[in-house]
Amino acid sequence: EVQLAESGGGLVQAGGSLKLSCAASGFTVDEYAIGWFRQAPGKEREGVICISVKDGVTYYADSVKGRFTVSSDNVKNIIYLHMDSLKPEDTAVYYCAAGTIEARLGVVAGTALTEDYDYWGQGTQVTVSS
Repeated sequence: EVQLAESGGGLVQAGGSLKLSCAASGFTVDEYAIGWFRQAPGKEREGVICISVKDGVTYYADSVKGRFTVSSDNVKNIIYLHMDSLKPEDTAVYYCAAGTIEARLGVVAGTALTEDYDYWGQGTQVTVSS
């Protein structure tokens, strides 16, 4: 059974940094596309960074390029989202997600669509104050 669990959210001032973790079980991370998504109040859920290790491709939302990066510990099956130079507009609930064929094709095509991902964590709140 595939399970994802995010942690590491919290309150941080603008310009600060935060690292989120996603513990994955029930699958091998490098065989799936893994995505970080976020949803701000009143807005649609959007892709932040999505990676397909097998295809060697990473998708970045324009708004986070140069500020956010993703890494993974494939032995422990933990995926990390490193967030630097945080802005108030980064405030959202952050989710990790996993998908197979559709998600991998999306990453290769340069898209990050919620409907392409099959498994989701519970979300963790990130709040950035000015």
